[in-house]
Amino acid sequence: MAEKLELQAVLDALGHGVLIYSNDGRLIQHNIMSATILGADLNLIKSKGWTATSALFDAGLQTDDLNLNAVKEQAMQSDQPIRFKVYRSGAYIPCWATAVHGEDGEVYTLITLDVPDWELVSNVIDRFRSEMREAVDSTVGHMRLIARALETDKEASDKTSEAARIARRIGGFTRLVEIHMSRAGRLIKMLDRLQDIRTSRIKDVIRESRKKIDLIDFMEDFIEVLDEVNLLDPESETHDYRARIKTSIREGLSVNASAPYLNSALREIIRNAIMYSLVGTPVTIVALPKGNNVQIDIIDEGYGIRTKENDRIFSAFTRARQPQIIAEFGYGLALYLCKTEIEAMNGRLWFTSKEAVGTTFSIQLPVWKEADTSTAT
Repeated sequence: MAEKLELQAVLDALGHGVLIYSNDGRLIQHNIMSATILGADLNLIKSKGWTATSALFDAGLQTDDLNLNAVKEQAMQSDQPIRFKVYRSGAYIPCWATAVHGEDGEVYTLITLDVPDWELVSNVIDRFRSEMREAVDSTVGHMRLIARALETDKEASDKTSEAARIARRIGGFTRLVEIHMSRAGRLIKMLDRLQDIRTSRIKDVIRESRKKIDLIDFMEDFIEVLDEVNLLDPESETHDYRARIKTSIREGLSVNASAPYLNSALREIIRNAIMYSLVGTPVTIVALPKGNNVQIDIIDEGYGIRTKENDRIFSAFTRARQPQIIAEFGYGLALYLCKTEIEAMNGRLWFTSKEAVGTTFSIQLPVWKEADTSTAT
């Protein structure tokens, strides 16, 4: 006779998450993989049951998606599992809902959460990104060498000569190639970040790079090198944007965060603030304590965001459709990445805006506590 297997042992051996709810909404069983997928949210689900699950799973719903209660209702009326998806950590997770009839007559709700296998796609994308990075860096380097050589030749020749005319045309061509390569390089860096989110590698990176960040020191270093990076699109008007940035950071503020990800978020938000405001208007960075968090506000006096565009701001590959924004080149990906990365550090990112007045993007990150030393690297 085959040895009987304990249900929990079977569930824990599965490669996807399992949540089982009683008819009154209590979570009565789950497995190890569900804890891996849901993280700290599982504690809330254990405490609040179906109510917490529906609130968590319904976050990030698109207009054509069914909410979890509607999915459950369909499952109760069907003898087949109902497929749906939830949005977590920047990725959609395929899920199934099934009604399970117990011997006691009670009907249980079984939720399973799949873990997508990204390995094959990741290998292909990694190879593509690697080759594209080489191509971009090499092409930009060669274009700059050509441009410098042409400039030298032009100075040595008669500006009205045929050689000077040809040099100007070639110079314009190399400039165009450099612009496109710079944009491609920016997109490749974004795809690197997106890949870390899609494969959940971001969790390991943040865990390894988390440390105590003194905000005054961090902000001084951040602003010091701002003119040395390609902050704006190459076609944007060049000016001293560092001079536009004003800071007000309270003494003694430290956050528990990853410096590279905080750097990326601030850079992207400041980039938008400068792109979507008039030259000379200030961009102000204010940091103040907020309970167990530190709040960093990036305030501009730019074009502002229309209320009807609010839902598009943090969506991937989506841009607001205002004329001033569409006129500037962009991929519509930066703020999506920033929001996901800030949330992966147990923080929040949101904004308030008024058209023709300005926009404030706010970041909240946990305050550094000495007890956090064990998590620092």
